[in-house]
Amino acid sequence: MKNIRIMIDARKLSNIKIGLFVEIVQKPHQRTGELTEGVVGKILTKSTYHPHGIKVQLESGIVGRVKNSIE
Repeated sequence: MKNIRIMIDARKLSNIKIGLFVEIVQKPHQRTGELTEGVVGKILTKSTYHPHGIKVQLESGIVGRVKNSIE
């Protein structure tokens, strides 16, 4: 079964939950847009909105900004 990308507004904190399977872009990959998949372990952005996406730490420890949710 293939993973399906769900387009969410990743700039809104209310759309991001711990345990959500997401694609993030890490800081070193911002120019290329290379995405990393994982499960949200911790939400790092405190504000309710961020123009570049909510910053999270995946369960693997990788930090980046959410771009898509995956189902």
